[in-house]
Amino acid sequence: MPEARHIERSDGLFVLVGTSKGLFVYAADPAGESWERGGPYLAGQEVYAATLDTRAGRRRLWASTAAHFGPGLSWSDDLGRTFTTPERAPIRFAEGGEVALKRVWQIATPAGEPGTLYAGVEPAALFVSRDAGTSWELCQGLFDHPHRPKWQPGGGGLCLHTVVPHGGRLFCAISAAGVYRSDDGGATWQARNVGIRAPFLPEGSQYPEFGQCVHKVAPAPGRPARLYLQHHFGVYRTDDAGDSWQPIGAGLPSDFGFPIASHPDDAETVFVLPLEADAFRATPEGKLRVYRSRDAGASFEPLARGLPQEDAFECVLRDGMASGRAGLFFGTRSGKLFGARDFETFRMLAGGLPPVLSVKTAVC
Repeated sequence: MPEARHIERSDGLFVLVGTSKGLFVYAADPAGESWERGGPYLAGQEVYAATLDTRAGRRRLWASTAAHFGPGLSWSDDLGRTFTTPERAPIRFAEGGEVALKRVWQIATPAGEPGTLYAGVEPAALFVSRDAGTSWELCQGLFDHPHRPKWQPGGGGLCLHTVVPHGGRLFCAISAAGVYRSDDGGATWQARNVGIRAPFLPEGSQYPEFGQCVHKVAPAPGRPARLYLQHHFGVYRTDDAGDSWQPIGAGLPSDFGFPIASHPDDAETVFVLPLEADAFRATPEGKLRVYRSRDAGASFEPLARGLPQEDAFECVLRDGMASGRAGLFFGTRSGKLFGARDFETFRMLAGGLPPVLSVKTAVC
């Protein structure tokens, strides 16, 4: 295994990059001028989710892993120098039950609940910890939902890939079941997919109650009822907490893609990274561009400064783009990492990483 390089900085900007061969951590001063790299950590393992929990004075780095010996959840309290990986995975279904854990797709740390963590997993289910990750339990309300036996897997499996605590509610996105919302902390759940079209279904049944292939959901800051959504066939916005969705992809070169991210300070600004089509999952015209809307999806403009505009047939996965106080960052399946501290002008931070599976930012 390669020897990991460690970062010296303990505060500033952080970008966590999960890849098919381990976790990399990039750190910089608040201006983002000079970046240093840590890793590869958990070398050889697929890291589909990572987050840096800075709530309540903590600085705990979480990473989900998948390897030939099974899925796991690891953590580090020293920014990767040492990791704790329990022999028995802390997130697991009951032994002898109908399902077994395949992968942890998402780790969410709600800002107003310093002891709470959520984990979205495959097969689609939600786990919650109320003691900062020491113990985990299955969210029985979602697991027992009457729709669950009818959920069908998307191309990447039947995965609960997005957990969004927003406006006092909890949203989950499942591929390929759609969006579900809880208004009571996870005790009960309702499908919230009205207006999301599923064109692969027969005519007359293309707006089902559930069964939509949702790729990603992003909350709008300061607007508790607004979220943005990237679907397999469309880009959408809701202004009523998912009770209804409106398409907003008319100004894009393609409404197919995987990631979507909102600006951390502006509910009107949203970023998407379109791909040509389901059958050709690469950037349109070989131009790597992030598209930004400053009017909640009424119009979009391409952001190309610092990005290759010729023969750049790249693909970015659903968790491969992140927006936060550190800026806007994304990683490609070809192993390139780009960042824009000002949310507009990009620079390449890495060009030879393994395929990027997830990107998450933090500021300490």
